[in-house]
Amino acid sequence: MKQICVLLASPRKSGNTEALTMNFVEHMRKYDVNCTIYNLYNMDIRPCIACRHCQQDWSTFNCWQKDDVQEIFDSIMQSDSIILCSPIYSWYCTTQMKSLLDRLVYGMNKYYGEEKGPSLWKGKNVAIITTCGYKVEKGADLWEEGVKRYCKHSMLNYIGMLAKRHMGYKSIFMDEEKKQSVIDFAQKILEL
Repeated sequence: MKQICVLLASPRKSGNTEALTMNFVEHMRKYDVNCTIYNLYNMDIRPCIACRHCQQDWSTFNCWQKDDVQEIFDSIMQSDSIILCSPIYSWYCTTQMKSLLDRLVYGMNKYYGEEKGPSLWKGKNVAIITTCGYKVEKGADLWEEGVKRYCKHSMLNYIGMLAKRHMGYKSIFMDEEKKQSVIDFAQKILEL
């Protein structure tokens, strides 16, 4: 059975990013894909302080901070794919997602000690689900480029982005076109 770790970093409950994400999860579960969802704004995720404690043991995450990131690490290691879900704030992901990505780049990649070690998550698939207020090509492009570089650095497989624009608070966000886009995106991941 396929395993997917869904990292949802939207501070707004029942918002647009969550709507896309939950439609994605619902579609994946129709195909018996096990999706583990983490709502990062309900978790204790402290920022990385670049202490390099995680570099002392090349076999595990090994962060000295005792928060919820170890649980996410364990889930990622059991997953085939990781879905990063965040609205765009100031042309990038939200702070909870950024804090988690900073912690994972150190803890998962044993590159920062006296010698270069392995990437613990090498070969995992990574995709983005995002929403923004600008045209996607000007709203989500910087985060996508950042994730592409992050994946290359970490030896992850970047598989694509589902990005949708919200036209304002007086408009309905989740429509038939967006639902079909979610299905198409989910099908792409199912085919991996």
